Amino acid sequence: MGIFSRTRDIVAANVADLLDKAEDPAKMIRMIIMEMEETLVEVRASAARTIADQKEMRRQIQKLERLQDSWTEKAELALSKDREDLAKAALMEKQKAGDMADSLRTEIAVLDDALRASEADIAKLQTKLREARTRQNAIQSRLESAQNRVKLREMYAGPKVDEAFSRFDILERHADYAEGRADALSLGAPPKTLDEEIAELRNAEKVDAELEALKAKRNSSQEG
Repeated sequence: MGIFSRTRDIVAANVADLLDKAEDPAKMIRMIIMEMEETLVEVRASAARTIADQKEMRRQIQKLERLQDSWTEKAELALSKDREDLAKAALMEKQKAGDMADSLRTEIAVLDDALRASEADIAKLQTKLREARTRQNAIQSRLESAQNRVKLREMYAGPKVDEAFSRFDILERHADYAEGRADALSLGAPPKTLDEEIAELRNAEKVDAELEALKAKRNSSQEG
């Protein structure tokens, strides 16, 4: 069942109110636009039939006008032959053709009024259709914006983010364990004895003495 029952309903409709009351505004606006487009096609088709009917009537009027001329000639011929009875009959046929032509002209005038009404309806329907399409674009933009916000929130606060950070926690625990193992290797090592420390000092003195000797040798060779 359609939202609107006739063209006047569409023209009088408040699209904003319809959307405010709708549970699904996006679906409602699609239905509104579809029905407006269908109604516009029907009104244009009706206008096309009216124009075609008018053209056919005008052709009939032209034929009737030629027929009237023909009956006039026949009446003149009958009078020239002193046949007033035939002339009168011919003029009666001419009158019938004239009446038919006048009737068609009246119908064309009525159709002109209907055509002007259809033209006005088409203009109003097009205006409403533009309004509906503008609102559809606005609704679509709002929906896309809302969907993007949802995606961002899911990205920052969703289970995938929690899962990623939990993996970071696992890696950090592995790193802590590796560092702990390295530190544990030095635990329990025996302290150096006094002899070992003194021996290290003697070795350091020997190295320093040898270094000084090398420096002196190098300086003397440069001076010589």
